[in-house]
Amino acid sequence: MDLVQLQRQLVDYKTSLYNEGFLDEQFTQLQELQDENNPDFVVEVVSLFFEDSERLLNELTKALEQQSVDFKRVDAHVHQLKGSSSSIGAQRVQKVCIAFRNYCEEQNIEGCVKCLQQVRHEYSLVKTKLESMFQLQQQILSAGGSIPM
Repeated sequence: MDLVQLQRQLVDYKTSLYNEGFLDEQFTQLQELQDENNPDFVVEVVSLFFEDSERLLNELTKALEQQSVDFKRVDAHVHQLKGSSSSIGAQRVQKVCIAFRNYCEEQNIEGCVKCLQQVRHEYSLVKTKLESMFQLQQQILSAGGSIPM
C-alpha cells in the first residue's frame, strides 16, 4: 500500500471513530496539543488512560464482588473513569459511566454490574480502535510520510 493510500485510510478510519461515537471533540483538542517538540503526546496520554482504566475496572470488579457493596467507593471509581475517558474524548465510555453513576446513587447492584459489563465492553472497543489508529499512524511515519489531520 502506498503512502497516499495509507494516509487516506487513516483519515477515513479516524472519521469513522467520530461518526460511530467512539471519539468526540476532546480527542481533536488533544491532538492539537501535539507538536514536533512532543510528537508522541497523544499516544502517551492515551496509554496513561489505558493503564488507569485497567486499574479502575479491576477496582470496580473487586468492589462489586464484596458481600456489602460500598456504593460511594464504586461511585468514586466510576467518577474517575468518567473523567479520564472524557479527557481523551472516549465518548461511549463516558456515556456508560454516567448511567453507572446513576445506579450507584440508587444503590442498584444489578444495574451497577450491568454497567460494569457495558463499560468494559466500550473500553475494550475504544482501546482496540485507538491502537489500530496508532499502528496506522506508525506505518505512515515509517514510510516517511506525515500524519494528516
